[in-house]
Amino acid sequence: MLLLLIENHNYTVPEICDRIGISRRNLYYYLEFFRDIGFKVENTKPYYRIRKDSPWFRKLNAAVQFSEDEALLMHQIIEKTDDDSPQVQQLLHKLNKIYDFDITEKVEMREQVARNLRVISEAIKMKRVVVLEGYSSPHSNTTSDRTVEPFMLLNGNLDVRCYEPSAKMNKTFKLSRVRGVQMLDLLWSNEQYHREMFTDVFMFSGEQPTIVKLRLGRLSYAILREEYPRSEQYITQEDDSHWLAEIPVCSYLGVGRFVLGLLEDIEVVDNDEFCAFLREKICEMAQKMNNKQ
Repeated sequence: MLLLLIENHNYTVPEICDRIGISRRNLYYYLEFFRDIGFKVENTKPYYRIRKDSPWFRKLNAAVQFSEDEALLMHQIIEKTDDDSPQVQQLLHKLNKIYDFDITEKVEMREQVARNLRVISEAIKMKRVVVLEGYSSPHSNTTSDRTVEPFMLLNGNLDVRCYEPSAKMNKTFKLSRVRGVQMLDLLWSNEQYHREMFTDVFMFSGEQPTIVKLRLGRLSYAILREEYPRSEQYITQEDDSHWLAEIPVCSYLGVGRFVLGLLEDIEVVDNDEFCAFLREKICEMAQKMNNKQ
């Protein structure tokens, strides 16, 4: 599993389980064990990797491996040769497997987001209107310029909450989907309509979050932390094998999927409305199964 997770590839939970031949439950136990002994387990949904800057790897890499810059230089030199011998191809294969040669694209993307963030931050301070140039919308499958009043950064400064006068609505935009940001010489004129947006750990958004309190067993605790890292701030340990999670949510859909998938390991505490939601979902699923018989 270690060899698989440190390769220069992204694997989902089902792919890891299939390749190694273990259950999802056991996989999460192993991931928790790796973290406990000092490895940095990285989860960028829906993929898992073990980061090469984990302390043990740093020591090993310094002894036996090239730096990223050295490996990139070697890769570029080899690609420019006309030698297509098996030895050269094998060396390229090893370099591609160990090192991340998409780093240039990632750096460019980070720089673009950083530029957008600088302009957005300044516009919020000055209460100025901006144009989000070339915004790619996954909902309408279109790319267009959007004139908005930005007033709040969200999700670790990856998203921005704006009021869009043309639509007369508050919307959340992802900075990674913006080609560029132009600040206009116009002040906000719709501040009374600005409404803050909260995005919960399950990636549902709303203006009025509700608290859901869960008592978690060891398995559900491990999965919640792995798949929803932002949830950790809402979790406290109750005893050696139970944890309490008081999570603000904007919709019962996300947290409901999580609870229904691990129902035997989770107890819902003090939320009759959420319990009614779960009962309704269970009845719907039971009806669907009965209809198939």
